[in-house]
Amino acid sequence: MKTFSPSLIGCMKNYEKGQLIKDITAGVIVAIIALPLSIALAIASGVGPAVGLYTAIVAGFLVSLLGGSRVQIAGPTAAFATIVAGIVATKGIEGLAVATILAGVILVLLGVFRLGGLIKFIPYTITTGFTSGIAVTILVGQLKDFFGLTFTHAPVETMEKIEEVILSFGTVNLWAVAIGVLSLAILILLPKVLPKVPASLIAVIVCALVVKLFNVPINTIGTLYPDISSAAPKLVVPAFSMKTIVDAIPDAFTIAVLAAVESLLSCVVADGMIGTKHNSNTELIAQGVANVGSALFGGIPATGAIARTAANIKNGGRSPIAGMVHAVVLFAMLVILMPYAKLIPMPTIAAILFVVAYNMSEWREFVHIVKTSPLSDTIVLVSTFVLTIVFDLVVAIVVGIILATVLFMKRMADESSVSAWKTPDESDPDHIRFKKVPQGVRVYEITGPIFFGASDKIADILIDEDTKALIIRMRAVPAIDATGIHSIETLVEACKKSEVKLIFSHVNDQPMKVLRKAGIDKLVGEENFAGNIDEALRIAKDI
Repeated sequence: MKTFSPSLIGCMKNYEKGQLIKDITAGVIVAIIALPLSIALAIASGVGPAVGLYTAIVAGFLVSLLGGSRVQIAGPTAAFATIVAGIVATKGIEGLAVATILAGVILVLLGVFRLGGLIKFIPYTITTGFTSGIAVTILVGQLKDFFGLTFTHAPVETMEKIEEVILSFGTVNLWAVAIGVLSLAILILLPKVLPKVPASLIAVIVCALVVKLFNVPINTIGTLYPDISSAAPKLVVPAFSMKTIVDAIPDAFTIAVLAAVESLLSCVVADGMIGTKHNSNTELIAQGVANVGSALFGGIPATGAIARTAANIKNGGRSPIAGMVHAVVLFAMLVILMPYAKLIPMPTIAAILFVVAYNMSEWREFVHIVKTSPLSDTIVLVSTFVLTIVFDLVVAIVVGIILATVLFMKRMADESSVSAWKTPDESDPDHIRFKKVPQGVRVYEITGPIFFGASDKIADILIDEDTKALIIRMRAVPAIDATGIHSIETLVEACKKSEVKLIFSHVNDQPMKVLRKAGIDKLVGEENFAGNIDEALRIAKDI
């Protein structure tokens, strides 16, 4: 598979007029869905409403043009909202732009060096944990607007926001709650009655009309962003300096990791829906270029949006043309409809984000993992979830991966064992019960990988004064590492010291290569490596 091979090129080889019509239709529908979502996600990210559209237009077009998936739709996503809001609050729009550009460069490098497959090393428990955690942070972040609260402070961290909500709950605006509830009713009930109608757009239109016609005293986008503009995105290059770059590196890695994980997960979901195979390295390069482009044109970080990608597929989109049409239609909406965005009530924006948070929370999968998985997986899941809420995504992912690694190694160590042939096992036709073991021969069977977490079990092998030969059966050993080799070397020395002949039986390929590289075959003698237990017993009998 080529490192950079945009899906658009392959799709154009046998492209037909009928598919073009389907792609255009899907692109228009996805743009209608993306309009209120992009505005809502931009506000949740602490930036102006138009910025969300800039992101969806620029990043959406570039990912479809250059990406490795036929149907990926890119733009601002809920996963980035709290991260972006934190960066904007501490480092401003300029700091966010620098971090996004650096993240884009990192993503391109990941693709160029063919690291797209690394996503498989991030456990599902971690992705579920931080996704559910992000959903909670989004929900908490929208409580202020949904209830129309008046904050005395401007908290950034989720726990601080919860505290501020509790302290200021006496300022609740019942009109805001009423509009929020009406919005939620439309968002929840309309899809059940008219599943093809974009509920978020209907909620925005209906609630904006209600607030305008009845002069309802609540905040709207126009109240908070009076200077909202319908101008097209313009090229703005942030001021780079060594200090701004160094300060932005941690944020850049956070954005890059999340963009890579979410975009490739979206590709995997899309592959399952249409039966194709995406090019992960091409997708990472496209996501990198798209994030650089988004930042240069006033946007925020972008990635593949699973919900919008699924909507594209369900409405007939099967080529990158649909994603490009979606970006073009959004550009037209920006120029024509943006002035009317001032009328959108903030409780409606909050309600839309409540639904987004619910849909991304994966709470059913969360509960399923807790009920059915080993305790170690539950620990990783819950830890990642809690740390995402209490601290941030970087801490959650790093600690989650460390926990998952340590617990996995413990699990593997527990699975490894060294046992002498003592207890008959009728399920194993090769067991000692069916073999004639010569006098003075001891047989030990090793099960599982011999690695640093389990190598101490080699010490369980006992050599007494009656032992003339020792057979180490390794048919169930898939791998061995340096610590395991050291333990084997110690055993070899002990056997030499006691004048015990050491014989290895059924050594698999990887352990055999490592043993030879370490020179164990020369220490023991190549003739003492048997292909099976019968051969090993014959060698022992000859001694």
